[in-house]
Amino acid sequence: QVQLVESGGGLVQAGGSLRLSCAASRDIPGIHQMAWNRQAPGKERELVASIDGSGNPNYADSVKGRFTISKDNAKRTLYLQMNSLKSEDTGVYLCSVYSWQRGTQYWGQGTQVTVSS
Repeated sequence: QVQLVESGGGLVQAGGSLRLSCAASRDIPGIHQMAWNRQAPGKERELVASIDGSGNPNYADSVKGRFTISKDNAKRTLYLQMNSLKSEDTGVYLCSVYSWQRGTQYWGQGTQVTVSS
C-alpha cells in the first residue's frame, strides 16, 4: 500500500516562508496529477497547487506568485515552497496523488501550517 508522508509544517510569522515535503513510500504508476490541498478551520478543503505528469503547475489565485510546487521523481517527493505567508494560509496541508492507471487517489495525513499575524 502506498503511503504519503508530509513534513515541513510549523508556526511562522506573517511574511515568512516554509517548505513542505510529501514523500511517497513506493513508486506510483501512471501519475496524472500531484497536488497540495489545504483544510482551514471551518472551511472546505481547497486545492492550493497541482502539477501534472508533464510538470505543468497550476495554482489557486490566492497563492499565485507566492507558492511554488515542484517534484523530484527520483526521490518520489513533492514539494511546496511557500513565501510571503499570510494568516489566511493557516491550515492543514495535505498532499494527494492521482494514478490514472490504478484509478486511485492517494492522500497523506497532512501537516499543520500556522501563520501568526
